[in-house]
Amino acid sequence: MKKLSILSVIAIIFSIQLNAQSKVGTVDVEYIISNMPELEQVRTDVTSYNDGLESQSKLKINTFQTLVDSYQQNESTYTEAIKKEKQSEIIALENDIKQFQQNSNKLIQLKQDELIQPLYQIIGDALNAVSKEEKFTQVFTINNNIVYLDPKMDLTVKVMKKMGLPIPKE
Repeated sequence: MKKLSILSVIAIIFSIQLNAQSKVGTVDVEYIISNMPELEQVRTDVTSYNDGLESQSKLKINTFQTLVDSYQQNESTYTEAIKKEKQSEIIALENDIKQFQQNSNKLIQLKQDELIQPLYQIIGDALNAVSKEEKFTQVFTINNNIVYLDPKMDLTVKVMKKMGLPIPKE
């Protein structure tokens, strides 16, 4: 019993020492990104990519409409075999359009992630530098779960300064 309580006391002392050596900070990554001038280029590139997808979609829809119109105008002249072939072609294109439209949102999200990833890397590099300079052992991102935050432990402004970003006045 005494061995158990001695071990407990040692474990408590050890954990207190570990906590005393920890320095915890926070960073608001989304706030930093929203202030990066590179974000405007990301937005422009995503919009351009979206416009390209919309153009492709319109082209497919126009082709579909042309096929449908042609079929309706010439249906009476088609043999049963040609009717089935044309109907299959129209159905295949219609399915292709539906699939393309479903995939477009995913493609846009993938493109946005691809373009914004370098911004996160820049922030990560600056955060690593600030954390080492300030001797932080742990840094958490700010989210809705933080109830209280000592402003001295928030590294957001320091990271922005390290990146050379202007600090907005509040």
